Amino acid sequence: MNHDAYDNTYISGILNSVKTVAIVGASANDVRPSFFVTKYLIDKGYTVFPVNPGQAGKEILGRPVFATLADVPEPVDMVDIFRPSAAVPAIVDEALALDPLPKVIWMQLTVRDDEAAARAEAAGIKVVMDRCPKIEYARLSGEIGWNGVNSRVISAKKPLMRSGFQSFGIRQR
Repeated sequence: MNHDAYDNTYISGILNSVKTVAIVGASANDVRPSFFVTKYLIDKGYTVFPVNPGQAGKEILGRPVFATLADVPEPVDMVDIFRPSAAVPAIVDEALALDPLPKVIWMQLTVRDDEAAARAEAAGIKVVMDRCPKIEYARLSGEIGWNGVNSRVISAKKPLMRSGFQSFGIRQR
């Protein structure tokens, strides 16, 4: 697969099908991007499992933190990697040892490892590299356009009003 460009249907398909997300490298520091993404995904209705060995046993945003992917008590649909590219091969190995396998391995902005991605894809796992699910969700839902940013998505879709956090939403509950 070409990981230099992703079709909108590929990304939206992932974001619509995923329900549980393990965020490897989640931070308890509320000024870190991994904290923002964790909060955003929780607000959008995903079940999020923070994974950070330095915070294991504590909580981030009311969610228990786990030391490893293997410690997460239920299957995860997506592993979101908030670690440097050099850490990706070991994290992908850890994900490939899970049973059942995750559906998706997502690497955050600036994070890329083509060899690890190929191993994951060979096991039937979808891969996204150098992208942020928070940004992609906001872009595809039109939410990012609320701030005057060109999302490159044209839609006449009306907002779906829900209780709690409001957005156009790409997920159907």
